[in-house]
Amino acid sequence: MFDKLLYIETFGCQMNVNDSERIVSMLADLGYAPTNDAASSDMILLNTCSVRGGAEEKVYRRLANLRIYKRDGKKQIIAVGGCVAQQEGEALLRKLPYLDLVIGTHNLHLLPDMVRSAERGERRSETAFIDNELRLDLFPPISGESRLSRFVTVMQGCDNFCSYCVVPYVRGREISRRSADILAEVRQLAEEGVKEVILLGQNVNSYGLKSSSELSFAELIRLVADVNGIERIRFTTSHPKDMSDELIACFGDVTKLTGQIHLPAQAGSNAVLMNMGRGYTRETYLDKVHKLRALRPDIVFTGDIIVGFPGETDADFEQTLLLMEEVRYIDLFSFVYSPRPGTKAAELSDDLPKTVKMARLDRLMELQRRHTMEICRPYVGSTMAVLVEGEGRLPGQLSGKSDIGRIVNFPGDSSLIGTFVAVKITKAYPNSFLGDRL
Repeated sequence: MFDKLLYIETFGCQMNVNDSERIVSMLADLGYAPTNDAASSDMILLNTCSVRGGAEEKVYRRLANLRIYKRDGKKQIIAVGGCVAQQEGEALLRKLPYLDLVIGTHNLHLLPDMVRSAERGERRSETAFIDNELRLDLFPPISGESRLSRFVTVMQGCDNFCSYCVVPYVRGREISRRSADILAEVRQLAEEGVKEVILLGQNVNSYGLKSSSELSFAELIRLVADVNGIERIRFTTSHPKDMSDELIACFGDVTKLTGQIHLPAQAGSNAVLMNMGRGYTRETYLDKVHKLRALRPDIVFTGDIIVGFPGETDADFEQTLLLMEEVRYIDLFSFVYSPRPGTKAAELSDDLPKTVKMARLDRLMELQRRHTMEICRPYVGSTMAVLVEGEGRLPGQLSGKSDIGRIVNFPGDSSLIGTFVAVKITKAYPNSFLGDRL
């Protein structure tokens, strides 16, 4: 019986999106139903990201705005989870007297008990690290609303320690989930009507590498593909250093594996890549791109690029633009470098003027806008298989995902939700396609 309302804002990566889904599922047992209205809610939770300075600043601005929900005797519970919570811990409670709960990335299993404490007027912070297999066993399964596409966590944490990245410090070291448990979850999801699974981890390519008795990630993908009812498989995120030839081969013969891959380069200059501690060169990155295209010529790439990394010269930046010209990403997440506390890069001299960094970002984003439309326009007139996930924003419109991960909107009625529909693409936009059902 739902008698309370839960409002969640999720910042950052898909791991946080998955954690937010888990939070909704856990708190349903305490009588909390999700809502989109913060003002009317009984609990507000920010699931936060600290991977970049801008994301962290956005969280603090939002937290400052939440003070209004503690005025005039209001008793909303205000909680912070995710990477900012893990990074700041109990200090957040001291800084923000109107904050009730701080829940770290390894402590979601404690959240129901913490919420009961907050309902009694107690303030709590739980940010202990659990760097063993128990961490994965403590997370309850997600239940509730039926969905066609679901995340399936295969591993957590990261051992790469890229010089700019805070993830190992807020998410912990790499731990792979048992393949038997993963496959059991996928089979259960298929029985519930899920048709697409997204295998999730900070670095899925390194799945199983710490255990000689465990499957490789490529072997895991092939077994997931054998599960009846699962028709599409995606995965994120891939570290290029750990993308093996065995995994690349899956794109040639695992037909359920979609034709899109997120492969973050971060930079196109070998000097910058070395300073970032990425563990690969421009040449080895491009070699993997070429191998993937040889096996699947229609594959599309998405990625991440950081501009203005300490020591990046004009020549280094030009190398990044040239790499973009060769890869031709369909979408790109691009950012100006921001130092993260505790990382090696934070100790480097960062004397590049902000105006130069922003000018480089503008050039990069303009190039990417051109590439996106040059890649998408040729799809006009083609036919795509679309997994219909729900209604579109316009009346009488449906929306779903194509094999390459792009949203496709088209006219249709709700009886088509949950099915694959052939759609002829009539128009390409920067973030989606418009089409007609065939």
